[in-house]
Amino acid sequence: MRVLLRAGASLLAGVALFFAFPPAGLWWLAPLGVATLVAVLATRERPTLRGGFGYGFLAGVGLFVPLLKWIDSMVGALPWIGLGVVCALYYGAFGLIATRVARVPGGPVWVAAAFSVTEWARASFPFGGFPWGRLAFSQADGPLLALARYVGAPGLSFAVALVGASLAAAGIALVRRADRRAYLLPVAAVALTGIATAAAWPFVGGPSDGRTVTIAAIQGNVPEQRWDVATQREAVLTNHLTETHRLATEVREGRQQQPDVVIWPENSSDVSPERDPAVAARLAAAAADVRAPILVGTVHYDGTGKYYNSMILIGPNGALERHDKAILQPFGETMPMRGFFRMFSDYVDLANDFTPGTGTGVVHPNEVPLGVATCYEVAFDRALRGSVLGGAQVLTVPTNNATFGRTGMTYQQLGMSRVRAVELDRDVVVAATTGVSALVRPDGEVAAQTSIWTNAHLVETIRLRGGLTPAARLGDWGEVVLLLVALCGIAIAIRHDGLRYTPLNRTEESA
Repeated sequence: MRVLLRAGASLLAGVALFFAFPPAGLWWLAPLGVATLVAVLATRERPTLRGGFGYGFLAGVGLFVPLLKWIDSMVGALPWIGLGVVCALYYGAFGLIATRVARVPGGPVWVAAAFSVTEWARASFPFGGFPWGRLAFSQADGPLLALARYVGAPGLSFAVALVGASLAAAGIALVRRADRRAYLLPVAAVALTGIATAAAWPFVGGPSDGRTVTIAAIQGNVPEQRWDVATQREAVLTNHLTETHRLATEVREGRQQQPDVVIWPENSSDVSPERDPAVAARLAAAAADVRAPILVGTVHYDGTGKYYNSMILIGPNGALERHDKAILQPFGETMPMRGFFRMFSDYVDLANDFTPGTGTGVVHPNEVPLGVATCYEVAFDRALRGSVLGGAQVLTVPTNNATFGRTGMTYQQLGMSRVRAVELDRDVVVAATTGVSALVRPDGEVAAQTSIWTNAHLVETIRLRGGLTPAARLGDWGEVVLLLVALCGIAIAIRHDGLRYTPLNRTEESA
C-alpha cells in the first residue's frame, strides 16, 4: 500500500509540474511538485536506488506525457508517448541520485544541483538533446524570473528546485518533530533565494540609452484545411504578403509607425525566392511597399545538394543577409537513424534532411543588430546567447506552429522567449505563422500579442540594448559548477552511507 501511495504521489508531482508550464502557467506549482517528489524520495523508510528511479520516472511521465501532447498532432501517438517516456528517464536518474543525497547534510542543495544536472543531460543527449520542459521555462510569470539575468536558465531551474527541496526538508522535519536545527538549512535556502530575487529585480529591464528602432512582426496565418502542397505553400505566402501590404497601407496613412525591419515567421515562404524569380519579385515588391527589409522564413539551397531552414533578409533589390538554423529538430527537420525508427512509424519518411547552419545568428537590417533563433532554437541556451555575444541588440524568434494546431506548444515556446528576454536583457520579437506572435520586453512582460489562427501584425518601437548580462558572460560554466556541486553531494552520500546502500529501518534510524 505504501508503495502505491508513493507511486501515486510521484505521478501527481509530475502532473503538478505540468500545470506550472504555459498555457496553465501556475508557476508556483513547480516548487510544490519538486517538494512532493523529494518528500517521496526522502521518507523514513527511504526507497532503494531502484525505487528512487521508479518514483522519479513516474513523476517524469506525469509531466512530459501531457506537456508534449502537441507532438501527437505532428507524428502520431507512438512517437509522442515514446518521447515522453524517454524524457521521464532523466527524472528517473534524478530520483536515483536524490534518494542518496536528500537525507545527508546539505540535502536540499545537493538535490537541487542533481535536478539541474539531469536537465543539462537531457538538453544535451541524445540527438543533440531536448530541453523542453526545463523548470526555468515554467517561471515566466513567477518572481524567481529575475534570477535568470544573473544565473541563466540553468540557475533559475536550480533555484526552483532548491525551494522545492527545502520545502520538502522542512515538511519532513515537521512531521518527524525534529529539533530546530533541522529547519536551519531549508529556511536559510529559501530566505537566501528570496533575498537574491529581491536584489535582482531592480536591475531587470532597466532603461537603455540605445537608439530607437521600430520593428514589425507579421502573422499571415495558415489555412486550417489541408490542400495539396503547392496550393498550401502559395496560400501561406499570399497571406503573409497581404498582411505586409496591409501594414504598408497603415504606415502611409499614418496609423502605424514606419518600421526599420519587418519580421516574417519561419516557413512563411516555403517556395524559395532563390529558385522562383516570381516569388523573389513579390517579396522585393512587398519590401519596397513597406519601405523596410523583410526577414523571410524560407529554404536556402547552396548548390551542392544541401539545403537549409533559413531566414533570408530581403530588400527592394533582393536578398541582403541570411541566418541558417543551426539547431535542427530531430525527427522533423532531420531524421537520425531513419531506418531504425521506420520500424515504429512511417512518419519518419516525412522528416526533412536539412543541414545545420554555422553563422553568427545575427543579421543587420538598416544597421539594426538583430539576433535570430528560429523556432526550436530558443529552447537551447547557446542559441540566443551566441547572438548576443555576436553583437545582437534585439532578438527575434520566428516560428511556425501551424502543425501543432491549438495545442499548448505555442504558449510553452512564448514562455521560453520571456525567460530569454530577462536572461539576456533584450527585447524579443516572436513572429509565428498562426500565433502567438508577441513583443516581449527585457523584463519578460508581453507588451503585445496576437490571437492564434488569425492574420495580424504587431508594430513596436524599442531601444536597442548593448552589453552582456552576468548570465551571458557565465555561459556554460554555471552548469559545470552545478555538476561539481552534485558530485560533491554524491561523494558525501557515499561517505555517509558507505559504498553499499542499505535503506534504514525505523529501529536503526531512531537509534
